[in-house]
Amino acid sequence: MSELDLTSMVLLISFFVIFGIFLFFDLFKRNEKYSYFAYIIVVLPVNYLWYLTSVTGSVFENIDVLMVYLVLFVLLDICLLRDLIFVYRKTKEFDDIVLFLLLGLLVQLVITAILPESVPALQYPETEKLLFFWLPNVHSEVANWNSAVRTAFQLSATLMIVLAIVPMILDIKDEELPLPALFIITLVFILPFLFLSFIWLPAAAGVLTFLMCLILFIVLLMITKKE
Repeated sequence: MSELDLTSMVLLISFFVIFGIFLFFDLFKRNEKYSYFAYIIVVLPVNYLWYLTSVTGSVFENIDVLMVYLVLFVLLDICLLRDLIFVYRKTKEFDDIVLFLLLGLLVQLVITAILPESVPALQYPETEKLLFFWLPNVHSEVANWNSAVRTAFQLSATLMIVLAIVPMILDIKDEELPLPALFIITLVFILPFLFLSFIWLPAAAGVLTFLMCLILFIVLLMITKKE
């Protein structure tokens, strides 16, 4: 292993250790709110790993961007499972969890607009530019994705959205909500549903998104009460 690889490995491990500290922050018996920073800190090791895939001769050179995003979604799934088991079960409050999840995803989105522009090797063919953001296309005919990695990516992304949505729905069960509020809640879920539809069946993304929104609206009608 070259000196460069050794330095990169030490830095990568350090970033993962920092993430792990925030992931298990409650074990230190400090302010539990800091454990939510794990949703944001996770972008450090993940994007450094993404950068290392562009370094010629690196031990990470054979890792593609879909594997990088698989790592990201798996780590976010672990964060969500942690908070569902140890936080939501006790407090029944899910607002902070969703807020920090969205912040983490927003930071990641910003990085996708900056990092590939600084390191052009991270652009084509593994990512495609959407507005300002370089994002992986799971159905790309150019990128040679491993089918097992692609399926794992799809499953981990789906699990992340399910873990984020279900507690939010349970939170409003038996609440008195006016009809316009139900429409607004349904509209909020359009983007997550569109993302899920695209990574599974891009040709029918619009139809699937509409169907999932319709099902969600019916579920909301069934579990909430008239104001």
